[in-house]
Amino acid sequence: MKHGLACLLAAIAMLAMTASIAMAGPPGHPIRVGILIADPEHNPGDQALVEALKALGYAAGRDVVFKYKSAEGRPELFTPLAKEIIDSGVDVLVTPANGPTMAAAKATQTIPIVMIGATDVVETGLVASLARPGKNITGLAINAAEIAAKRVQLLPEAVPRLSRVAVLWNASIPSMALGFQNIEQASPKLGVALQSVRVSGSDEFAQAFAAIGDGHPDGLIVLFGPLRGDDLPRIVDFVVRHKIPTIFEVGRGISGGGLMEFGPNLEPMFRRAAVYIDKIANGADPATLPVEEPTEFEFVINLKAANAMGIEIPQSLLLRADRVVE
Repeated sequence: MKHGLACLLAAIAMLAMTASIAMAGPPGHPIRVGILIADPEHNPGDQALVEALKALGYAAGRDVVFKYKSAEGRPELFTPLAKEIIDSGVDVLVTPANGPTMAAAKATQTIPIVMIGATDVVETGLVASLARPGKNITGLAINAAEIAAKRVQLLPEAVPRLSRVAVLWNASIPSMALGFQNIEQASPKLGVALQSVRVSGSDEFAQAFAAIGDGHPDGLIVLFGPLRGDDLPRIVDFVVRHKIPTIFEVGRGISGGGLMEFGPNLEPMFRRAAVYIDKIANGADPATLPVEEPTEFEFVINLKAANAMGIEIPQSLLLRADRVVE
């Protein structure tokens, strides 16, 4: 699915960047690439990154050496792991999502960082602008606030007579607050009342679930943040047991029985990150490499979950889905 003018402008920027950072190939000596991930259970792109570098001529072990660190679903480990991987002597640090990127940004102002899927990077201060990041950070970012607003538009289309939507969001993450603000701005136009359910840690989920139950919402939007590894399964289990129509980020909810997902597909972003690594390996300054945003988004509907909840998804919405799970 596409986002009109914003997507067109992003596509133009992407074409300009493609022309300006043509691939150069291995520089003639091994490049040490550190990868700091939040949770191996929800990290779909490592293999895509390796394959994309291989396509650019980088042979693992000869031209590129990978050093992996995983927080294993424990975000409190981002900071020490970022320091550990930097101290090991990497040339480039790859950081999927906000948590690892923020930790890396605090740990070094000199080693190039290629972020993948970090959200609202200008608003949160990670870069000065998309066109000229201005620091040691570049890569691929997501306008999570805009995407969050799109999710509140999709729910009323799927659920007849929807009038009240709960939003479960991590109040400790700046980009989540921006996403909720965009949902607040979009909801009056749709005639939807919002219930804000904020969490700042894993120990607050029981209270959050109770608040959602007491509010009796017609639907739920999950703005998932880097909490602990078992938080997402707990959320999915809750909404499935209580038959709450819920829209998640892509890759976070459908497999467990959630109703819908909407957002960018991360795997192509991992592939695109190889271009940044290649250019940086050949001497480019990350401060001048434009940050890209995805222009295509994936909308997934779980028809099996809809049937279990007694929801008849309109045919017009099913036709717009990129994937339907039956």
